[in-house]
Amino acid sequence: MTKQNKERGKQGLPSQTEILEFIQTADGPAGKREIAKAFGIKGQDKIALKKRLKDMAEEGLIDGKKTAYHRMGGVPKVTVLKVVEIADGEPVAEPESWPEDAPEKPPRLTVKEGKKVAALKRGDRFLARTEERGKGWIAHPMKKLPARSEGLMGVVEFDGGGKPWLAPVDKRVRNSSPISDLGGAEEGELVLCERTGKSARSSVKVVEVVGDPLAPGAFSLIAIAKHGIPHVFPQEALDEAQAVTDLPLSEDKREDLRNVPIVAIDPADARDHDDAIWAEPDGEGGYRAIVAIADVSYYVRPRGALDREARKRGNSVYFPDRVVPMLPEILSADICSLVEDEDRAAMACHLRISPEGKITEWRFTRAIVRLAANIAYEDAQKAIDDGSADENLKNLWGAWDLLFTARNDRDPLDLDMPERQVKLNDKGRIAEIALRERLDAHRVVEDFMIAANVAAAKALEAKKAPVVYRVHETPSREKLIAFRDYLQSQGRKFAMGQVITPGLFNRLIKDVSDPAEKALIMEAVLRSQTQAYYGPANSGHFGLALGSYAHFTSPIRRYADLLVHRALVDAYGLEQPKPKGDIPDTTGLSDRDKSALGNITDAISQTERRAMEAERDTIDRYVAAYLSERVGETFKTRITGVQGFGFFATIEGLGGDGLVPVSTLGREYFRYEEASQTLVGENSGTQYAVGDKLELKLAEANALTGALKFEVPDSEGKPIEKRGNRPPPKKRPEKGKGAPRQKHDPNKRGRPGNIRHQGRKRK
Repeated sequence: MTKQNKERGKQGLPSQTEILEFIQTADGPAGKREIAKAFGIKGQDKIALKKRLKDMAEEGLIDGKKTAYHRMGGVPKVTVLKVVEIADGEPVAEPESWPEDAPEKPPRLTVKEGKKVAALKRGDRFLARTEERGKGWIAHPMKKLPARSEGLMGVVEFDGGGKPWLAPVDKRVRNSSPISDLGGAEEGELVLCERTGKSARSSVKVVEVVGDPLAPGAFSLIAIAKHGIPHVFPQEALDEAQAVTDLPLSEDKREDLRNVPIVAIDPADARDHDDAIWAEPDGEGGYRAIVAIADVSYYVRPRGALDREARKRGNSVYFPDRVVPMLPEILSADICSLVEDEDRAAMACHLRISPEGKITEWRFTRAIVRLAANIAYEDAQKAIDDGSADENLKNLWGAWDLLFTARNDRDPLDLDMPERQVKLNDKGRIAEIALRERLDAHRVVEDFMIAANVAAAKALEAKKAPVVYRVHETPSREKLIAFRDYLQSQGRKFAMGQVITPGLFNRLIKDVSDPAEKALIMEAVLRSQTQAYYGPANSGHFGLALGSYAHFTSPIRRYADLLVHRALVDAYGLEQPKPKGDIPDTTGLSDRDKSALGNITDAISQTERRAMEAERDTIDRYVAAYLSERVGETFKTRITGVQGFGFFATIEGLGGDGLVPVSTLGREYFRYEEASQTLVGENSGTQYAVGDKLELKLAEANALTGALKFEVPDSEGKPIEKRGNRPPPKKRPEKGKGAPRQKHDPNKRGRPGNIRHQGRKRK
């Protein structure tokens, strides 16, 4: 008997070698469930299996999520690939997404084309099943995916010889592309293009003229095109949306809550209202409460055209000038939106809040509600502060006092990170960029929503029903080591052996008195966290310090919440009368969705990340546009990132990260120290580190890419304010062992390098 088999026999578990072999040879995704089933693991042994899989992940043996593991450095069993070349007549592909910090380069896969998918060419995206054979990888195409327009949106520019070029609007795309067909576009216009050949260096032709790249709305259009966000509803979805607006609200099948003074508290500019709250004292020191959520599952049903489009979008995407909704406007802004003095269908979460702030009881019903009021956060806060609040608001704040007490006892992660808010004037131009104020009114609504989300997860667990969890895992060992190393470089300690809890990070932050350093530590804590995702397996929510958590409260804008509503419909027997016409019958989870929750949650986790990137890119462009008229001015900044090629700084109170290339810091050699994220001058000992404050001159603000570029305004270029506890600079390493100085400018474009247009510099 081999050593591995002895280990398995002793512990009742497969060895690491056996697990790896199973993952690599499985026909489909190999998650914890599939591994347990394959090796006959049941009961308490599943806990030991979970620990072994976690250990293997920390040791760098496997990667992926609990629903689908793969060998570290390998490729998921089912993933999106992109054809990068045609070799000997066969397509060669790479994973479309590959971690930037991965030690290995993305593997190349030989594509075995079949009858299911049309012939693939360079640049094509496709969904594939993958397998590892010997020392190589094979991809079996399952479905060809739409081409992404990233890098093919830009501005028409002409070089000195009158030749047109496409200057990309994505700051990650360095080179301009020659334009073979202008399609009627003129110099300076924003256009959408497609390549005329298979090569990435081939020319492009204009397929759509968007217009003035600095016109109101252009920045969000750029993000929509760049990230491939679906923004036009197919006619069949619009037709179905119109049809479901006539669905009746059956009073005999719904709880009538129209006499309960439920209120919605939202941003003043909210485009949809999918949650509302009410509370009153229970006479025993606690509160009874209702969280009413738009009953989207009544209108958007499995297998319908609306459902297909909502799943494809995954979520709504919010820009300063527009929203790309998950659902057609007739639903998102009208029929499903909870508004004052209108009967609306709702899913009601009834809660009992104990005097200690614990949620001791919950139940779910389908209801009819008629809101007493729609209130802006600022108005609700003002009414509380000046004593003019009615009994309803006072009760909400009273219930929140209890919830807040329980929240403090839980000690969730408390990161006070400022959020930029772009305010536009009547003409769609930037009026102001400010930091969004954080009010108690925001916290009141947030804690009610958290309570309802927890209740939804626990209610489904109690019914042994499928759950779409919102998962935020404990920081990985690798990230904790990086966090520890960073703190050590700043003269602070972090022990690896202790139990990692959100409260541990909170205490670290609380121990820092200097505001600038506190912000720095918060950013380091944020970097140490894993990315939250949706999944059918529960791993808890580390940031909120909760064991079970789902998203239930925003089904108008998140598909995950709609799935949770459907599961509650099944679990609580809340099905409604069958509608007339072609509208699907059921409002619960379809059998097909139940069996594919892992794939669905993976997809909507990706659309969520896509939306976040698009929203962030758009804000960056607005900030750059706002600053474009202030090029040459000096600003107070703080260093937010350091690399070998230079450092990034952000303008205090405004935001907008800009680069200071190391080549602009003079003739002195600067050594990059990765652990402390510091650039150190060889002769002077001058240090540039994350958190340092400097006055920098704005050298360039490119509204199309969102890129900023700063310069040190004096010859010395030393930080004007240093943080304490920093160790002295290390001596220069021996030749061949230090990081080479990089003299290139990573923001520099390729051809045409000397083009200028409308005052915008292009380098």
